[in-house]
Amino acid sequence: MKLKILSWNIWCGTYLDEVIEFLKNADADIIALQEVVEDENGNIGEIIAKELGYEYVYEANLNMPLKYLSREETADKKSIKFGNAILSKYKIVNSKIHQLTEESKKSAVEANIKIGENILNVFSIHLRHSHQKPLELQNLQTENLLKLLPKTNTIVLGDFNALPESFPVQKMKQELKDTEINSDTPTWSVYKNGCTVCLIEEVKHKLDYIFTSKDMKVSSFEVYKTRASDHLPISVIIEI
Repeated sequence: MKLKILSWNIWCGTYLDEVIEFLKNADADIIALQEVVEDENGNIGEIIAKELGYEYVYEANLNMPLKYLSREETADKKSIKFGNAILSKYKIVNSKIHQLTEESKKSAVEANIKIGENILNVFSIHLRHSHQKPLELQNLQTENLLKLLPKTNTIVLGDFNALPESFPVQKMKQELKDTEINSDTPTWSVYKNGCTVCLIEEVKHKLDYIFTSKDMKVSSFEVYKTRASDHLPISVIIEI
């Protein structure tokens, strides 16, 4: 069986209607989202899942200062909860939240998804942003993530905030299969204010990745063009 797997940092749902429209058209079987926010209107991971008719699991245990969101013009210290989500057309039989380090509340969301007689172990992750510089905390988050992963039927999707030559990405490649073969297509930044420090004016850095355990067959890696987020969505076909 072939499945379409998609990952996307949705920029806190800044353009939520466009995000939903894109995901409906993409028609992926499993979706990993990052920067999923929770406010007085609810959790946008849940909102998206219900719009698509998918099962879902999410966590929102980090605080995003409103001043970093393009939709908010504020100088105060107010913040909003955000985290990761996994959406699935198939039954999620179990889920877990893994805190990757004590210093940072960055977490990995795990969903165990039943497809036929198989259980897929799917992880949505978002490492600490380092402005494309080496960061020891990222390295530790990566090492702790790898300790969690089953050796088979495993997919790790997300915004690593790390360049292809970085320790986190190279370490992941040692243990898992990078689904984009022989290329490093940039995925960030669509908008200059995707980071108020970096102020990147073009899509020039690859920060988003899909890795699988080495037992899985993969094909048709794709980076999509859309302005619904500061990151571009990525997908791959896996065969189980």
